[in-house]
Amino acid sequence: MAKMISSYLSLSGVTTSPSLVEQVLAELDTFLNSEQGTADAVWSYLIPELGEGGSCSLFGQLQDAPFELESYINNNQENKVLLAKLNAIVQFVVDKTQVDWFGIYANTLTPEGEQLLKLAYHGAPSRPLFPLTEDFAKISNNVQVALSSKGRVVNDVAEYVAQGGEYYTCDPKVQSEACLPMFDNISGCTGIIDAEAFSTGIFDEQVLAVLVAACIRIPQYLPRS
Repeated sequence: MAKMISSYLSLSGVTTSPSLVEQVLAELDTFLNSEQGTADAVWSYLIPELGEGGSCSLFGQLQDAPFELESYINNNQENKVLLAKLNAIVQFVVDKTQVDWFGIYANTLTPEGEQLLKLAYHGAPSRPLFPLTEDFAKISNNVQVALSSKGRVVNDVAEYVAQGGEYYTCDPKVQSEACLPMFDNISGCTGIIDAEAFSTGIFDEQVLAVLVAACIRIPQYLPRS
């Protein structure tokens, strides 16, 4: 366990307490094996219209048709169980951190090329797919993290921008964000998690430990294509 945590922190560049991560991992595993850790598999969700350039969502303007996950992953019993576990992890993370938005994305091969596919989330409707390209990385925090395999934590968006940092705002209510990579068994980035809050300074050592624990555990529950 300690080696796994150390490896994740080294690969991602995220700074938090390894002992806290180990503690949260134990809590997460207990949760997932309990009745509390049961959730429904959600196969479709509403998505917003996209703004100019397609990078950000137009909040409050939803598309008529829901997004269907089964267009990208097989709707079978195995994936139903895995997707339910991902939704349970979302519940655990939100309960532990009180973030306002949290999502799990997996690198997925689509007819349009490799993209980040949103598998489970909590919060306002948001775009379901992010093209994994260098061009899109210029306008997307999620893609930047997926391509670089390095976590990105911004605890005060306004201050960060005032100091010259690049930040692509989609929801003006978001005041802090943490976007972290997930890795497979050979240390390749297999997806990301994204957490957002409507207050500053939320991503302290304890909250980051929860997010890191989620990143370590999620890959074993990613649905099969």
